[in-house]
Amino acid sequence: MIAVAQVAAVIAAAVHLVVFVLEAFVFTRPSVHRGVFGVPTADVPAVRLWAFGVGFYNLFIGAGMIAGLALWWTGHETPGRTLVIYLAIFMFLSGIVLLVADRMALGRERGPGLWGSVGQAGPPLVTLVALAVA
Repeated sequence: MIAVAQVAAVIAAAVHLVVFVLEAFVFTRPSVHRGVFGVPTADVPAVRLWAFGVGFYNLFIGAGMIAGLALWWTGHETPGRTLVIYLAIFMFLSGIVLLVADRMALGRERGPGLWGSVGQAGPPLVTLVALAVA
């Protein structure tokens, strides 16, 4: 189960790093702001600063997960595992916040944010469950 937890943690980190690139660097592309995030082109100037900042938030979270895994894999099990667990909880709860925001229809109609919340909360949840079972 440790291997399952670590693979899920790598996936969680990868999701956050991909979203970092999407939000911080290519957000102005219609395929990204409309296709991925559901933001109308007319609203891009208003949310560009937000997207840039949140992109870096995702970078720091993803990099932290990778740092925790690197510590764990290099023999520093307690600090590495602790960092992985903390960040998995953080990512999972952030995904729940996205789900609540979607259910409340904050910013757009209810429903399209479901997959974003699953993408953010799912892999860290698998990490936490696998570690609890191990």
